[in-house]
Amino acid sequence: MNWTRSMIGISLGLVLFAGTGLAAEPADVERFVKARIDIGEMMTNYFKGGERFKEGQRPSPEQMKEMGADINAKLAQLLEKHNLTVEEYRQRSKEVFADEAAVKKFLSEHPDLKQRYEALPLDRMGRGGSGRGY
Repeated sequence: MNWTRSMIGISLGLVLFAGTGLAAEPADVERFVKARIDIGEMMTNYFKGGERFKEGQRPSPEQMKEMGADINAKLAQLLEKHNLTVEEYRQRSKEVFADEAAVKKFLSEHPDLKQRYEALPLDRMGRGGSGRGY
């Protein structure tokens, strides 16, 4: 009986500890939300107007490679402002944005950021099946 109680207690402790470990820190939520806003605005401006190519024309593989390198360089520079690397952002953003309550709380406390966040094309920023999930 004592052994069973101990195992149940340990199991519950692990479950509770794991649940609190998944909650995003408020400072992380702030950094990642601001970074996502900046990334979304940068990408929107980067592709605005589609003047890079003629209408209906797809970029060549070489042009795609150049664009990818350019975007990654700009992304690295932008994330540096938030003390993040591209790799860290890509690894941790899903975890941070999975805590929707923390994200919503942060945005409700910052209406200016909330307006910018809601204006983003989030279907291409990690919430849909397309895009790289920035």
